[in-house]
Amino acid sequence: MRIEPFTIDVSDEVLRDLRARIRRTRWPEPAPSDAWEQGTDLDYLQALLAYWADGFDWRAQERRLNDFEHHCGDIDGVLIHFIHARAPGATGLPLVLTHGWPSTFVEMLPLVPLLTEPHSHGIDAPPFDVVVPSLPGYGFSRRPRRTGVTTRDTAELWHRLMSGLGYDRYGAHGTDFGAGVTTFLALDHPDAVVGIHLSNLENAPYLGAGTPPLSDEEREWLTQAREWDEREGGYKAIQSTRPQTLGYGLNDSPAGLAAWVVEKWRSWSDSDGDLDATLSRDVLLTTLTIFWATQTITSSMRDYVDNRAGGYELGPGERVDVPTGIAVFAHHHVPDPPPPLAWAERLYRVARWSPMPAGGHFAATEQPALLARDIAAFFRRL
Repeated sequence: MRIEPFTIDVSDEVLRDLRARIRRTRWPEPAPSDAWEQGTDLDYLQALLAYWADGFDWRAQERRLNDFEHHCGDIDGVLIHFIHARAPGATGLPLVLTHGWPSTFVEMLPLVPLLTEPHSHGIDAPPFDVVVPSLPGYGFSRRPRRTGVTTRDTAELWHRLMSGLGYDRYGAHGTDFGAGVTTFLALDHPDAVVGIHLSNLENAPYLGAGTPPLSDEEREWLTQAREWDEREGGYKAIQSTRPQTLGYGLNDSPAGLAAWVVEKWRSWSDSDGDLDATLSRDVLLTTLTIFWATQTITSSMRDYVDNRAGGYELGPGERVDVPTGIAVFAHHHVPDPPPPLAWAERLYRVARWSPMPAGGHFAATEQPALLARDIAAFFRRL
């Protein structure tokens, strides 16, 4: 594996073009319903894009991001971007953190100082060596130009990345698609993975012949999950069937990109409808600028069509036997309740189950201290 240093450097031309496109936005009329009921609110989006064009300081964010140690690695012909943060003055437990959609590696960055220097932040745990890769097709990682790039494929890339960095044994944490990647790391490389930690359950267990019947609690939760899909799952239906069609608009229009992504950040975070109270606009716009500058929103959405075609289905006997910690964020998909422990235990050897008082789908950014403490406590026990 060839690894080279990497620096984020978005050209002035790209930034000028972005601002010009924002200022030329052709806005639709406002929705006739209450704000956000039919999608991203017009007033909010206009204010966000005005700040994106005339207030947001990308160069300051770029400098902040470049304070981390960035690399790109060629893994079997796939260019993968990652951050490598070593525990200062010690060899820490290697830990790979994987984000999901509609996010980038930036989501995980608040965890890095808390895990590489836990004692400096009041966390009683040994330090970690942290690796934060960008999923293939997100930001500065390339996606192979073929169909069927699943989270299981990405897990294999991550294992080779960690091995190439000299880590024969390591832990892993993930959310959203990253939880799927982390699950397959444990399934396919149990001798290398000391344990995994998840902040949501992305993979369903095998429910075929020979499995115990569902409990009343599990059936009720699955019913509520299906109801959530009917209300909120339209984005998934489009992205898992026609991501290319959607991509033309999102890749060409900053307003379209922001409307599509921000609506999910608001709906899936523990925002109670007030996104500004939960996530700063600088955080949102840093993520949006990365998608825009790298033109990767379309390739990121291919995760839906590729995994829908068979990436998530588990067969008989496929069960994670390495210790698993799960942080249960009650507001992960508002208003759904969290899954029951019995559902998680069908697939994982659950060693830690931690209901959280706050936080949602983007827990590493929303509640980094809560999540870092749970990750540290879980791996400390191992």
